[in-house]
Amino acid sequence: MLKTKIAVLVSGGGTNLQALIDAENSGLLKSGEIVLVASNNPNAFALQRAEDNGIKAVVMSSEEALLQVFREEGIELVVLAGFLKILSPAFISAYEDRIINIHPSLIPSFCGKGCYGLHVHEKALEYGVKVTGATVHYVNEIPDGGQIIAQKAVEILEGDTPETLQRRVMEQAEWVLLPKAVEEISEKLARGER
Repeated sequence: MLKTKIAVLVSGGGTNLQALIDAENSGLLKSGEIVLVASNNPNAFALQRAEDNGIKAVVMSSEEALLQVFREEGIELVVLAGFLKILSPAFISAYEDRIINIHPSLIPSFCGKGCYGLHVHEKALEYGVKVTGATVHYVNEIPDGGQIIAQKAVEILEGDTPETLQRRVMEQAEWVLLPKAVEEISEKLARGER
């Protein structure tokens, strides 16, 4: 069976990208292959992670240019992994139901415009919730508004700071959920299902 060709979009350090690379190396991600990493930030460490693992890395100059690269590389699935740019409706419709995102909360809590990175964990702590987590969802025109694919809860502990909570959500939820979801979707796409 042919593997689904995956592009990962990143803006920063690329810890979720690393979780996907590790999943591919361990055989957990076996139906998909990361063939491209793209970033809107030329200084993103994630680009170095890609190069260190023999994956083509590009800096995104425009959505049109990126879509052209996607066509050239035969990209079938797009994974947003800490990508801090809102994609246009035209870009999303070009890959309808083939763009997924990992968000560091249990959607519908602490999501939408302006809710990214540490802000999400700050809001969770301010609100006083006892449980947070991560969500993998399809991307549509509404920030964090697409259909939920998978969620995993993480307990908030006494004395948590936004930074300690962020780290635990990554380790216990994001790095577990995202590779699993990418494998499930890659397997369906490789079989010709949507």
